[in-house]
Amino acid sequence: MRQEDIWNIDAARSYDTPGTGMFAPEVLGPTVNRLAELADGGRAVEFAIGTGRVAIPLAERGVSVTGIELCRPMVDQLRTKVDEATIPVVVGDMATTVAPGEYSLVYLVYNTISNLLTQAEQVACFRNAARHLAPGGRFVIELWVPELRKLPPGQQAVVWGSEPGYIGLDTYDLLHQHVVSHHFQFGEGRQAQLFRSPHRYIWPAELDLMAQLAGFELESRHADWVRSEFTAESRSHVSVYRLPPAD
Repeated sequence: MRQEDIWNIDAARSYDTPGTGMFAPEVLGPTVNRLAELADGGRAVEFAIGTGRVAIPLAERGVSVTGIELCRPMVDQLRTKVDEATIPVVVGDMATTVAPGEYSLVYLVYNTISNLLTQAEQVACFRNAARHLAPGGRFVIELWVPELRKLPPGQQAVVWGSEPGYIGLDTYDLLHQHVVSHHFQFGEGRQAQLFRSPHRYIWPAELDLMAQLAGFELESRHADWVRSEFTAESRSHVSVYRLPPAD
């Protein structure tokens, strides 16, 4: 499964869920507040900007945002909401594509770094973030913690979401550190729709090493955007990495 094939026209058109899910105010509001604080009056780049879920409200807060996005249908959906002058987007891979200019913040949210399916690509993503940043600039990643403790011996799948009309489960390939997320949507009938996406999961310690290879230091790690304590029971984290300031 290639990312270009997964994030096609149908996925782009159904991606936005205004007011609910990851678009819910209680999810989106703290994300934008924290990113605006970390931008500290400077310019920002969003890797994998998608349809502008975060970039649009962040721009409305006065932060100049530029995007990088691999999938053109997602950019087309973004363009139904804002024009190129408001949020410019460079089409390309977040591991290698460079947006013009220098920035104080690069951010990559909602587990998207795991869409890069090799360790080498993920390391390249950190280096690409560093390439965009001025001295002292920050790279922010929101990422889930692999739930391997839920896997009993011999089992390869974990159900992580179950609610009326929806079941979400992950299947793990422990040897290659890969996971496929399966999203089942169904109604009262016998038919269901399936959306699948492959990922390479990353432990926080491995993420920190990737950052170190790109010249970053870990500045902070919290369990969420409102800075709750990150513990052994946390299911996700928001990690802020920073380049050394200028001498």
